[in-house]
Amino acid sequence: MIGLVVPQISDEEFARFQGFIYDRAGITLSDSKKALVTGRLFKRLNQLNCRNYGEYFDLLSRKGDSAEVQLAVDLLTTNETFFFREKGHFDFLQAQAEMARRKRYPLRVWSAACASGEEAYSIAMTLADPLAGLPWHVLASDISARMLACARSGHYPESRATHTPAHYRKRWCLRGTGAQSGTLLIERELRQRVQFMQINLDKPLPAGLGEFDLIFLRNVMIYFSLETKRAVVARALMQLRRGGHLLVGHSETLNDISTDVRALAPSIYQKR
Repeated sequence: MIGLVVPQISDEEFARFQGFIYDRAGITLSDSKKALVTGRLFKRLNQLNCRNYGEYFDLLSRKGDSAEVQLAVDLLTTNETFFFREKGHFDFLQAQAEMARRKRYPLRVWSAACASGEEAYSIAMTLADPLAGLPWHVLASDISARMLACARSGHYPESRATHTPAHYRKRWCLRGTGAQSGTLLIERELRQRVQFMQINLDKPLPAGLGEFDLIFLRNVMIYFSLETKRAVVARALMQLRRGGHLLVGHSETLNDISTDVRALAPSIYQKR
């Protein structure tokens, strides 16, 4: 990209993309996100010989529900994450897994905005030992097909695993060598325990998801309007068993969003 001039996005063009991503994913892009939209879409403009962002938007409008539209959604979705983000949630999950082991009941967990999969594999690592010999299931979903492809591969920069406990890294992470130096690969056994599915949380959920004991809905609601937050949480709670737990990001809250849960701790809620 050296030598290429990045075109500026006009207020009108930006407003069109704000409407586009809200309609497609329920995500509210504040005016402060202009630089994000510019940076993430510029490469596609260049590859498709679009002179400006308006031309690219017109192309998306003509293509309807094409792969290009999905790619644009992928590019405009924020996907930064790492293994064992917000450690307190995994301590809580560990306690729930140990209780399930003592009482001999299965555990189902949904990572509802899994991005590139680090959260889902962190959940699986936490469950594997205490629930050995018992049924357990992790569903991981995201709106981004590109992120789900990365998640299924289980291949990451080592820097993403900085917060991973050493015994988990030793058991579940294969260190790359040679050309793969500086990366890690999640062991096949663990990868096979996680089911990945493309789900748009702003739309009706697929039939047949079943009930979950815990749902991780973390660091995604900050991009939603209040109305969208309420709808997303209501849909998630329909899939959560009575007494089950909903975990949100540490900077998020369900105050004024749902009366169907009670707070157990900051960012940890129980379905009434």
